[in-house]
Amino acid sequence: MSDPVRVNPNFAAQVDWNLLRLFVDIVKAGGIGAAARRLNKQQPTISAALKRLEDHAGARLLTRSATGIELTTAGRAVFLLCEEMFEAARMAPHQIAQAVKQVEGLARIQVVSSIISPEFDEAIASLHRRHPSIRIEIRVSPWREVLDALERGEAELGVGYDSGVRSSLTYEPLFVETQQLYCSRSHPLFGRKITKISELREEGFVLTGADEVETITRLRQRYRLGTVVNGLAEDIHEAMRLIMLGIGIGFLPTMAAADAVKKGRLWPMLAEDTAPSYEMYLLARLTPSRDTAAQLFLDEIIRRLRASPRP
Repeated sequence: MSDPVRVNPNFAAQVDWNLLRLFVDIVKAGGIGAAARRLNKQQPTISAALKRLEDHAGARLLTRSATGIELTTAGRAVFLLCEEMFEAARMAPHQIAQAVKQVEGLARIQVVSSIISPEFDEAIASLHRRHPSIRIEIRVSPWREVLDALERGEAELGVGYDSGVRSSLTYEPLFVETQQLYCSRSHPLFGRKITKISELREEGFVLTGADEVETITRLRQRYRLGTVVNGLAEDIHEAMRLIMLGIGIGFLPTMAAADAVKKGRLWPMLAEDTAPSYEMYLLARLTPSRDTAAQLFLDEIIRRLRASPRP
């Protein structure tokens, strides 16, 4: 049975708000002792502060266990409220700047080549309409460099692929990208659908080097495709140029190649249900002190993504 709760109607007026921050530190550290070491304070001081907060709240917030601490039902409620309060405090400067129409600065966005996303484009246009003093800088690089630039702080936002998860970044699904294997009109296989991809082992390929996502790399390696390299371009549009000129066959995002397919300059060689797909993400640095310009763009695009039904 849980401890009875003594509701304190004067909680907001009496509580020391620093106690709430300390409570979050205890929870994230995993214990009173660990929090004391992290904050360079004495353990009895931390314990006494927790006791004061519990007195204000009228309920026990933590219980000690063999593995450290556990949140009580009341503790979980307080912890969630604390996180909401701290997020509101973090956003306050951005909202103040937006309210008084004095938002300036630079939104640095690092992306892979050939991003086709209506939500991304609409967010940029909307940000400019609302805050014309914000300068938007977009840099294009291979997907690994997008991740590295974000981690180094050279960009705060990015769009790209990731085969894993980096703890320093946040991931918001942006769209699902599908790649197809294409050949040119002059290629002997133009107009033919390939049922056994291993048949292409001896074909000359155009590769995209560091810009090739691991989903495609693993597929090629599984079937030993691309051992004959006729062309290389670390940009989707230049790789497409080489494929259309008959230099070799190669993988391209279907949305980037759609116009060339419509005009008959490229032929999709694989059946639609066998074409490899993967998630593309809106990426952001996991930081509590994001620039206002970057934060406003992030808010703008996430609002659109959440409002758009995903297939």
